[in-house]
Formats: sequence, C-alpha cells, structure tokens
Amino acid sequence: MTQLVKVQNFVVSRDGFGAGEDQTLDRPFGHADPGTMFAWAGATASWPNRTDPGGTRGLDDYLTRDFANNIGAEIMGAHKFSPHRGPWESHDWQGWWGDEPPFHTPVFVLTHHERPSFTLSDTTFHFVNAGPAEVLERAKEAARGKDVRIGGGATTIRSFLDADLIDTLHVAVSPVELGHGVPLWRSPDELRDRFHLDVVPSSSGVVHHLFWRR
Repeated sequence: MTQLVKVQNFVVSRDGFGAGEDQTLDRPFGHADPGTMFAWAGATASWPNRTDPGGTRGLDDYLTRDFANNIGAEIMGAHKFSPHRGPWESHDWQGWWGDEPPFHTPVFVLTHHERPSFTLSDTTFHFVNAGPAEVLERAKEAARGKDVRIGGGATTIRSFLDADLIDTLHVAVSPVELGHGVPLWRSPDELRDRFHLDVVPSSSGVVHHLFWRR
C-alpha cells in the first residue's frame, strides 16, 4: 500500500485564510472564530467531542469520520502547537488539547526552538528544527507504513505544497470572510497545475475542495 502525505479537513475562510492574526492563549485562531469556521464538522454525528446524540450525516460526516483513517504520524507548525513566540521560557506548555490529545500518533512540531519530546496518553510530541523534506522522512518512518498528515497551520501546509511533498488535500472553505490573516491561497486554482480538483458544495454551507496529484 502506498504511504500518502495528506491534508485532511483543513478549514479556510472564503477569502483563503486558515487563521486570523494576533493569536493569543485565549484566541488560538486569532481574530477568526473557530466555532463558526468549524461548525460544519461540529454538527456531524461523528464529531469526536460530541456529548449529545444525533448529528448530521452525509458528506460532512463522512469526511469527519475519515479524519483518523490510516494516519500514522502528524506534522504541525509551531503555532498550531502553541501561542508562544521565541525560545521556550519553560516546558510547562503541553499543547491546547489537555491530557488526551486527539492525535493518537507521533506528532512532529516544526520549530526553530527545540525542546525535549514528551508523551501525553498515546501521543508523543517531537520538536524538530528542519525543513519539510527532512521532517517528512522522520514522520514516514514513525508512521510505520501508514499515511502522514500535514495538520497545519496554513503556513506549514503551504511550505509542504511549495516543496511538492503533498499527495492529497481536503480543504473545507467556510462561508465566512476574515479580510486578513494567515493565507493558504488566493484561489484554489493555484494548485490545478499539479492536482486534480473536485469541488463539492455541502448543505452545511461549506464547499469541500478535494485535490489529488495529477
């Protein structure tokens, strides 16, 4: 089975921003409202944080349910892991996700400021000061034949796209405009030279963009 490098369920605004500006501890997405941008996934029956029965079915639910399928490792940028900037003043910060992170795999955090690896539940975080190709090789080895997910943010995904290292992408375009922030693209058409693209509107209001290599 081919080991794929994937982007899954990454959400951008209608004007192409994956997050707002001015990230803080209280606002991990800056001026963007994650509750609005991720409402399509949170409404599904398969949303992992659902506490009440019910939820929507259909395409949104399928894509939410498929998020962890055959994933053996994740790569993320430093600002997905933490709001901190610059060298670590301490190692107390262990991510936004509490004692049970949702990854259940090794996670490689791209950073200029390394720190020791640590494990929470069944997720181990490694901090790597390396380029996309080098960290991907480490992630593929850790994934043991399963796929590697490029988890974000937008700057990290863009760096792997620019290095031509991504096989498939699923980007959900939310019907909100941010005006400014961290861009993934000006238009999804930028990727058509390297990827096939299916565009599938959902009744939830998001438009799913499904890319795979030509």
